[in-house]
Amino acid sequence: MVADRMADVMAEVGGRPESAAATLSALLYFLDRPTVDLLRQVLGLTSSGTVRLVDRLAELGYVQRGPGDDGRSTSVSLTEAGRTAAQRVAAARTGVLLGALDGLSPAERETLRQLMSKMLAGLIRGPGVVRWMCRLCDTGVCRGTEGGCPVGNAVRARYGVHGGADAASPTAHGPAPAAPTSAAPNAAAPAAGAGPSAS
Repeated sequence: MVADRMADVMAEVGGRPESAAATLSALLYFLDRPTVDLLRQVLGLTSSGTVRLVDRLAELGYVQRGPGDDGRSTSVSLTEAGRTAAQRVAAARTGVLLGALDGLSPAERETLRQLMSKMLAGLIRGPGVVRWMCRLCDTGVCRGTEGGCPVGNAVRARYGVHGGADAASPTAHGPAPAAPTSAAPNAAAPAAGAGPSAS
Protein backbone atom coordinates (compact mmCIF):
# COMPACT_ATOMS: atom_id res chain seq x y z
CA MET A 1 0.00 0.00 0.00
CA VAL A 2 2.82 2.42 0.83
CA ALA A 3 4.49 1.59 -2.50
CA ASP A 4 1.24 2.19 -4.38
CA ARG A 5 0.60 5.49 -2.63
CA MET A 6 4.11 6.73 -3.26
CA ALA A 7 3.93 5.77 -6.93
CA ASP A 8 0.66 7.68 -7.21
CA VAL A 9 1.87 10.88 -5.54
CA MET A 10 5.20 10.89 -7.36
CA ALA A 11 3.36 10.51 -10.67
CA GLU A 12 1.10 13.42 -9.76
CA VAL A 13 4.08 15.74 -9.22
CA GLY A 14 5.83 14.79 -12.45
CA GLY A 15 7.83 11.72 -11.53
CA ARG A 16 6.21 9.23 -13.88
CA PRO A 17 7.52 6.63 -14.47
CA GLU A 18 9.14 5.58 -11.19
CA SER A 19 12.54 5.66 -12.87
CA ALA A 20 12.01 9.36 -13.68
CA ALA A 21 11.28 10.09 -10.01
CA ALA A 22 14.34 8.08 -8.99
CA THR A 23 16.48 9.97 -11.51
CA LEU A 24 15.38 13.35 -10.21
CA SER A 25 15.88 12.27 -6.60
CA ALA A 26 19.31 10.73 -7.19
CA LEU A 27 20.50 13.81 -9.09
CA LEU A 28 19.23 16.04 -6.29
CA TYR A 29 20.70 14.13 -3.36
CA PHE A 30 23.80 12.16 -4.28
CA LEU A 31 24.78 12.04 -7.93
CA ASP A 32 26.96 14.95 -9.03
CA ARG A 33 26.92 15.14 -12.83
CA PRO A 34 26.94 11.35 -13.29
CA THR A 35 27.65 9.77 -16.62
CA VAL A 36 24.72 8.21 -18.40
CA ASP A 37 26.30 4.82 -17.65
CA LEU A 38 26.47 5.48 -13.90
CA LEU A 39 22.87 6.66 -13.99
CA ARG A 40 22.00 3.39 -15.77
CA GLN A 41 23.61 1.42 -12.94
CA VAL A 42 21.79 3.39 -10.25
CA LEU A 43 18.41 2.96 -11.95
CA GLY A 44 18.88 -0.61 -13.17
CA LEU A 45 17.84 0.26 -16.72
CA THR A 46 19.33 -0.75 -20.04
CA SER A 47 21.64 1.70 -21.77
CA SER A 48 19.01 2.51 -24.39
CA GLY A 49 16.31 2.84 -21.72
CA THR A 50 18.46 5.27 -19.77
CA VAL A 51 19.12 7.36 -22.88
CA ARG A 52 15.38 7.49 -23.64
CA LEU A 53 14.64 8.49 -20.04
CA VAL A 54 17.24 11.28 -20.14
CA ASP A 55 15.77 12.40 -23.48
CA ARG A 56 12.28 12.65 -21.92
CA LEU A 57 13.54 14.53 -18.87
CA ALA A 58 15.53 16.89 -21.09
CA GLU A 59 12.42 17.58 -23.20
CA LEU A 60 10.57 18.48 -20.00
CA GLY A 61 13.40 20.85 -19.12
CA TYR A 62 14.38 18.87 -15.99
CA VAL A 63 17.90 17.77 -16.96
CA GLN A 64 20.70 18.88 -19.22
CA ARG A 65 23.54 16.97 -20.79
CA GLY A 66 27.17 18.00 -20.59
CA PRO A 67 30.60 16.53 -21.19
CA GLY A 68 31.80 13.77 -18.90
CA ASP A 69 35.05 13.93 -16.98
CA ASP A 70 36.91 11.77 -19.48
CA GLY A 71 35.88 13.78 -22.53
CA ARG A 72 34.23 10.76 -24.15
CA SER A 73 31.22 10.29 -21.91
CA THR A 74 28.13 12.41 -21.35
CA SER A 75 27.11 13.71 -17.95
CA VAL A 76 23.61 14.56 -16.71
CA SER A 77 22.64 17.32 -14.29
CA LEU A 78 19.46 18.95 -13.03
CA THR A 79 18.22 22.27 -14.33
CA GLU A 80 16.48 24.67 -11.94
CA ALA A 81 13.14 23.27 -13.11
CA GLY A 82 14.48 19.77 -12.51
CA ARG A 83 15.61 20.70 -9.01
CA THR A 84 12.13 22.00 -8.24
CA ALA A 85 10.53 18.84 -9.66
CA ALA A 86 12.93 16.67 -7.64
CA GLN A 87 12.04 18.54 -4.46
CA ARG A 88 8.33 18.00 -5.18
CA VAL A 89 8.97 14.26 -5.66
CA ALA A 90 10.90 14.06 -2.40
CA ALA A 91 8.24 15.99 -0.48
CA ALA A 92 5.46 13.80 -1.87
CA ARG A 93 7.33 10.62 -0.96
CA THR A 94 8.12 11.91 2.54
CA GLY A 95 4.47 12.81 3.07
CA VAL A 96 3.37 9.27 2.29
CA LEU A 97 6.00 7.79 4.61
CA LEU A 98 5.08 10.12 7.46
CA GLY A 99 1.40 9.33 6.94
CA ALA A 100 2.16 5.62 7.19
CA LEU A 101 3.77 6.24 10.60
CA ASP A 102 0.92 8.35 11.98
CA GLY A 103 -0.59 5.49 13.96
CA LEU A 104 2.65 4.68 15.80
CA SER A 105 3.70 6.09 19.13
CA PRO A 106 7.23 7.54 19.51
CA ALA A 107 8.32 4.33 21.24
CA GLU A 108 6.88 2.21 18.45
CA ARG A 109 8.59 4.36 15.84
CA GLU A 110 11.92 3.82 17.58
CA THR A 111 11.33 0.06 17.67
CA LEU A 112 10.48 0.12 13.97
CA ARG A 113 13.62 2.17 13.23
CA GLN A 114 15.80 -0.36 14.99
CA LEU A 115 14.19 -3.32 13.23
CA MET A 116 14.29 -1.64 9.82
CA SER A 117 17.96 -0.78 10.31
CA LYS A 118 18.74 -4.47 10.73
CA MET A 119 16.56 -5.44 7.78
CA LEU A 120 18.10 -2.84 5.46
CA ALA A 121 21.65 -3.88 6.28
CA GLY A 122 20.65 -7.46 5.48
CA LEU A 123 19.29 -6.43 2.07
CA ILE A 124 22.63 -5.12 0.78
CA ARG A 125 23.64 -6.92 -2.37
CA GLY A 126 27.11 -7.75 -3.56
CA PRO A 127 29.43 -5.69 -5.75
CA GLY A 128 28.51 -5.08 -9.37
CA VAL A 129 24.73 -5.19 -9.12
CA VAL A 130 22.50 -2.47 -10.48
CA ARG A 131 19.33 -0.72 -9.28
CA TRP A 132 20.82 0.87 -6.18
CA MET A 133 18.67 0.63 -3.11
CA CYS A 134 19.15 4.26 -2.10
CA ARG A 135 18.14 5.85 -5.39
CA LEU A 136 15.18 7.63 -3.77
CA CYS A 137 16.96 8.48 -0.51
CA ASP A 138 17.16 11.94 0.97
CA THR A 139 20.76 11.54 2.09
CA GLY A 140 20.48 14.60 4.31
CA VAL A 141 18.25 12.57 6.61
CA CYS A 142 21.07 10.11 7.25
CA ARG A 143 23.62 12.78 7.96
CA GLY A 144 21.41 14.12 10.73
CA THR A 145 20.56 10.75 12.25
CA GLU A 146 22.38 9.47 15.30
CA GLY A 147 24.71 6.70 14.19
CA GLY A 148 24.20 7.56 10.52
CA CYS A 149 22.70 5.33 7.87
CA PRO A 150 22.58 1.62 8.75
CA VAL A 151 23.14 0.72 5.10
CA GLY A 152 26.12 3.03 4.76
CA ASN A 153 27.58 1.65 7.98
CA ALA A 154 27.16 -1.92 6.75
CA VAL A 155 28.74 -1.07 3.39
CA ARG A 156 31.78 0.38 5.14
CA ALA A 157 32.11 -2.67 7.38
CA ARG A 158 31.55 -5.22 4.63
CA TYR A 159 33.39 -3.69 1.68
CA GLY A 160 35.73 -1.16 3.24
CA VAL A 161 34.28 1.74 1.25
CA HIS A 162 32.64 4.93 2.43
CA GLY A 163 28.89 4.88 2.74
CA GLY A 164 28.05 7.78 5.01
CA ALA A 165 28.21 11.52 5.25
CA ASP A 166 31.99 11.46 4.86
CA ALA A 167 31.86 9.86 1.44
CA ALA A 168 34.08 11.62 -1.06
CA SER A 169 31.99 10.96 -4.13
CA PRO A 170 29.04 8.88 -5.36
CA THR A 171 31.34 6.75 -7.50
CA ALA A 172 33.05 5.49 -4.37
CA HIS A 173 30.18 3.06 -4.09
CA GLY A 174 30.26 1.38 -7.46
CA PRO A 175 31.15 -1.94 -5.78
CA ALA A 176 28.36 -1.61 -3.26
CA PRO A 177 25.29 -0.12 -4.90
CA ALA A 178 23.36 -0.21 -1.68
CA ALA A 179 24.74 3.14 -0.61
CA PRO A 180 26.43 5.43 -3.13
CA THR A 181 27.09 8.10 -0.53
CA SER A 182 24.62 7.56 2.23
CA ALA A 183 21.19 6.07 2.29
CA ALA A 184 18.33 7.14 4.46
CA PRO A 185 17.01 4.41 6.74
CA ASN A 186 13.69 4.61 4.92
CA ALA A 187 14.92 3.88 1.44
CA ALA A 188 16.38 0.46 0.89
CA ALA A 189 13.62 -1.95 0.00
CA PRO A 190 14.48 -2.34 -3.73
CA ALA A 191 16.82 -5.16 -2.87
CA ALA A 192 13.74 -7.02 -1.69
CA GLY A 193 12.29 -6.68 -5.17
CA ALA A 194 9.56 -4.19 -4.36
CA GLY A 195 11.36 -1.01 -5.40
CA PRO A 196 12.45 1.87 -3.22
CA SER A 197 8.94 3.08 -2.71
CA ALA A 198 8.17 -0.02 -0.67
CA SER A 199 10.57 1.06 2.05
